[in-house]
Amino acid sequence: MNNKVIVETSARHVHLTKEHVDILFGEGHGLTFKKDLSQPGQFACEERVSIVGPKNTIKNVIVLGPERKASQVEVSLTDARALGVTAPVRESGDVANSGACKLVGPCGEVELAEGVIAAKRHIHFTPAEAEEANVSDKEIVMVKVTSNDRTTIFDDVVVRVHPNFSAAMHIDTDESNAACAFGQIYGEIIKK
Repeated sequence: MNNKVIVETSARHVHLTKEHVDILFGEGHGLTFKKDLSQPGQFACEERVSIVGPKNTIKNVIVLGPERKASQVEVSLTDARALGVTAPVRESGDVANSGACKLVGPCGEVELAEGVIAAKRHIHFTPAEAEEANVSDKEIVMVKVTSNDRTTIFDDVVVRVHPNFSAAMHIDTDESNAACAFGQIYGEIIKK
C-alpha cells in the first residue's frame, strides 16, 4: 500500500463564471492561460482581481481556470478575518450560505452574495490511486506531515476520488505555515 501523497499549498484564489469574467475583464474576454496546476485541466490565469470585504481589501488575487458554474472565492481563515467576511470551511463548490464579498476587476465589479469559503483540506486521487492507498471517495483520514521544526498531523482530511484527478493533498496557507510545509513535502495517510 502506498500511503504517501504530495502536499501542496493552495493560496487564496478566485474561480469565476463566464458572466463574471465579462463584467470584471470586459465583454467577450477569455481567461488567459499562465500555467498548468497539478490537477488536470486546471490552470492559473494572468487575470487578477481585488477581494473587497467590510474591513479590508486584498489586491492582486489570482484567478484560476477554467470558468465555473458558480463564482467562488477561496481564502484562508486569516484572510477572512482581515477582510471581515465569514468563510465557512467547505469543500470546493459548496458555496450555499457562505460568505459575501465584492470582486473588483479592471472593467467592473461583482457583488457576491455568497461564495467565500475556506477550503476544507483534501486529497485528490484517481480511482486507481485511491485503491492503492486503500481509501475511498468522501472518506475522512488523517495525514502526518513531517517537517524539520513542526511535524503536524492534520485530521478531518476528506478524500476526493475522480478519474480526472491527480494524487495531491491541498492545504491552505494557514495550514502550510503551521506545519512548515514548504518546498516539496509529502504526507503520510493515516486511516481512522
